[in-house]
Amino acid sequence: MTATRLAARPLWLEARDVRIALPLLLVLAFVVLPALGTEYWLDAIIVPFLILSLAGIGLNLLTGYAGQTSLGSGGFMAVGAFSTYGLMTHVPFMPLPLALLIAGLIAGLAGAISGIPSDRIKGFYLMVSTLAAQFFLDWLFQTVPWFYGYGSSGTISLPSLEIAGRDINTPLGRYFMTLVTVSLLTIVAVNLVRSPAGRNWMAIRDMDTAAAVIGIRVHRYKILAFGVSSFYLGVAGALWAFVYLGSASVQSFDLTRSFQILFIIIIGGMGSIRGNFVGAAFISLLPLGLDYLSQALFSGHVDAGLLQNIQKALFGVLIIAFLIKEPDGLARMIKAAGDRVSRWPLRF
Repeated sequence: MTATRLAARPLWLEARDVRIALPLLLVLAFVVLPALGTEYWLDAIIVPFLILSLAGIGLNLLTGYAGQTSLGSGGFMAVGAFSTYGLMTHVPFMPLPLALLIAGLIAGLAGAISGIPSDRIKGFYLMVSTLAAQFFLDWLFQTVPWFYGYGSSGTISLPSLEIAGRDINTPLGRYFMTLVTVSLLTIVAVNLVRSPAGRNWMAIRDMDTAAAVIGIRVHRYKILAFGVSSFYLGVAGALWAFVYLGSASVQSFDLTRSFQILFIIIIGGMGSIRGNFVGAAFISLLPLGLDYLSQALFSGHVDAGLLQNIQKALFGVLIIAFLIKEPDGLARMIKAAGDRVSRWPLRF
């Protein structure tokens, strides 16, 4: 960044922008949306958007900040979901927040184990090893009946959603449960990437050999990145299963889910916390936009399967475009546009 750009947008101005934007976002999330949002928007749009954003943060900590590739996101989400189901089913009076925390830790342990090969392999080969973890976890939860309570359908669902004896199985209850969880874990992630661990991850991402030379324990921090990433994915998987879907099966966390989370961080921006929310918003709103466009132009006569294929084609084109033209994703584009607007000489 040149001295001219630093002079054009000083650091105190960025801090002021954050102080202004954060209260506005909190008011929007905790006051405006609950008051104005319909049941459809809360349950079908905003809750999945928040959960996908949390899953994106988990993968971004591993890939965007630590530089470790992974295609096992869906599998670790499944670990969180099935662990929460097991805890709530077999441990009497287990509070839901505590079950989410323990399930996240179990998913984190599974992720740390899957990250052990990262000491020897990297890049494409590491991606293949995490893909193997995805397939193994899918097979495990589908084959062993104990994980889904010996049911005939293989699905899991909680008997009730309660916190401190209060039923939260309402649109507002599910929304606030998701919002508070995502907000707290986002704050933790922001502070984590600014901590010594986060700086070590970025050093490993940029050049792991140089990081080892200056004394960073590369393998230890790689395993830590896998563990923390899987913790976030495990909590997101539990929320996806029981807060958004209500019930889930292994198919809810298959390889398609892993690719969806990967698309979120590529489109939103790798190495950016806010990019996960931008990417998740794009992923969540694109199907609605295509459906609205088909209704407006063709009066809804376009086949739903064709729309789904068009959506996949658009994702593919966008992935290629972002990787070539803007590897930092939409978050970088939005920030650059905001910088240009802030420097524009407004005349009235």
